[in-house]
Amino acid sequence: MKRDFDLIRAVLSAIEENEEATGHGFIHLHIKGRSSEEVSYHVKLLHDARLIEAVDLSTLTSFRWEPVTLTWYGHEFLDSSRDENIWAQVKKRAEKIEGISFQVLQEMLNEMVRYSVAT
Repeated sequence: MKRDFDLIRAVLSAIEENEEATGHGFIHLHIKGRSSEEVSYHVKLLHDARLIEAVDLSTLTSFRWEPVTLTWYGHEFLDSSRDENIWAQVKKRAEKIEGISFQVLQEMLNEMVRYSVAT
C-alpha cells in the first residue's frame, strides 16, 4: 500500500477533532471513502513517524491500528498544513517530485507558511 499524504492529513485532522483523543484509550476512525485497512495502515505509519500515539490491535486474521492522541509533531504538521490554499500549492509542487519524502513535504509546508506570513 502506498503512503497517501491526503489521507495522512485527514487522519491527523480526525484525531484532532475527536474529543476522545486524550491519551486515555484509543478511538476508532472512519474516513469517508477509505477502507479500514487503508486507515489502519496510515495510523501505523503516523505512529512510526511519531506524529501520533497509537495501539496495535491486530490479530492473526486482521490488521488493525487505532489512534490514541496526537503528538507535538502531529500538531505541528497539522498547523503547517491547515490552510487549504497552502496545502494545495505544496501538493501541486510535490507532484513534480517522484517519491517525495515526508520530511521534504514538511519543509515545503513550513516554507510556504513562512512566505505567507512575510507577505
